[in-house]
Amino acid sequence: MNDRQQVQQLLDFIDASPSPWHAVATMEQALQAAAFTRLSEKNSWQLEAGGRYFVVRDDSSIIAFVVGHKVLAENGYKIIGAHTDSPGLRIKPHALHKSGEILRMGVEVYGGPILATFTDRDLSFAGRVSYRDEAGEIKTQLVRFEQSLLRLPNLAIHMNRGVNEDGLKLNKQSELPLIYSMSSKEQFPDQVFTELLVTQCHIAAEQILSWEFNVYDTQKGAFWGAEDAFYTDSQLDNLASCHAGLTALLDEVVLNAGNTLVCAFFDHEEVGSESTKGADGSFLPDVLERIALAAALNTEDYKRALANSFMLSVDMAHAYQPNFPAAYETEHKVYVNKGPVIKLNANQRYSSESVSVAMFIGWCQAANIPYQKYAHRTDIPCGSTIGPMTSAKLGIRTVDVGNAMWAMHSIRESAGVQDHAYMIAVMQCFFKH
Repeated sequence: MNDRQQVQQLLDFIDASPSPWHAVATMEQALQAAAFTRLSEKNSWQLEAGGRYFVVRDDSSIIAFVVGHKVLAENGYKIIGAHTDSPGLRIKPHALHKSGEILRMGVEVYGGPILATFTDRDLSFAGRVSYRDEAGEIKTQLVRFEQSLLRLPNLAIHMNRGVNEDGLKLNKQSELPLIYSMSSKEQFPDQVFTELLVTQCHIAAEQILSWEFNVYDTQKGAFWGAEDAFYTDSQLDNLASCHAGLTALLDEVVLNAGNTLVCAFFDHEEVGSESTKGADGSFLPDVLERIALAAALNTEDYKRALANSFMLSVDMAHAYQPNFPAAYETEHKVYVNKGPVIKLNANQRYSSESVSVAMFIGWCQAANIPYQKYAHRTDIPCGSTIGPMTSAKLGIRTVDVGNAMWAMHSIRESAGVQDHAYMIAVMQCFFKH
């Protein structure tokens, strides 16, 4: 498979995954097609050497793993971690409200999106509905409105003369609600929204109890630039890393290498990861411990396994954009299509240190791919990843890496076609090593 084909699969994956709940469902389909068995945390686990398994927590975090034939205490876990969520807008509980003769959709900011990029886009929403079935049990159903239902029209320049000099600034409370439809005196906003859900879900109104919805851009991903060297879509941060990790795991040579392999993809990274299904929660420690128990490891051998483990914390990186040279550390520019980026920060915003960096470079060299090193400007606050929190919680040596991209946290992000293939290759080398 060539680079373009791998990126097309990535774009198809993102376009099928307009919310974290959909992303996990899409990955579950791929895992089941590769003979992975779904486990429930509520049940006892009977794991076999060579077995392929996955477990989902609250529909939007997923951990897939392969039980290796090699001795776990001596060889440890090989872990790739990433996150399923992206910054954006979430719909408020009382979704619709009247503003004059217009019905608007109330939204709340999730994480740190570039809000101006949501204007004048063909928007809709997707997520999950919780309802009570005929037997009285609470169930969930994925929901996606594929047609463009929502829009945030810009204010005309005639009424905002300074927009090109001062930038577009949106008040999060009053200027972010999305236009849905014209209104009438007979319409009750909550009833309009409930009827919308009933029509889409085929569930009676009285059965619907609650829901969570993510606003998304209905425009599909695409290639662009000379010779289609680049690609663009929403949610590259960080579904591109999830797709690369899953693709690397599902390689048949990797699956049969005999190592204990783990792909852990968490929700809530963009809002701090402190949740029942976030990277700062118990999900990964719980799964690793249960794998160890199934292998009959005592506490000491489990700790040995952790000490012999390694984790790739994979999140996207900031590519140099020549229109804004002052935003970058002049000696640490990284470029799209120049290989995976090793991210370093002296204040431990990233988990990389000299030994983990050296090990990752070794895998890049073994895979015959280039690599880059990135450091943030010292006078600009640096972002962080799941790397520091998971390595601190588990004591596992970790390196923070990612592919270079433009417009991180925009609703329309861009990256390099070659880089996705590079990342998959080094991940496969890591898993097989």
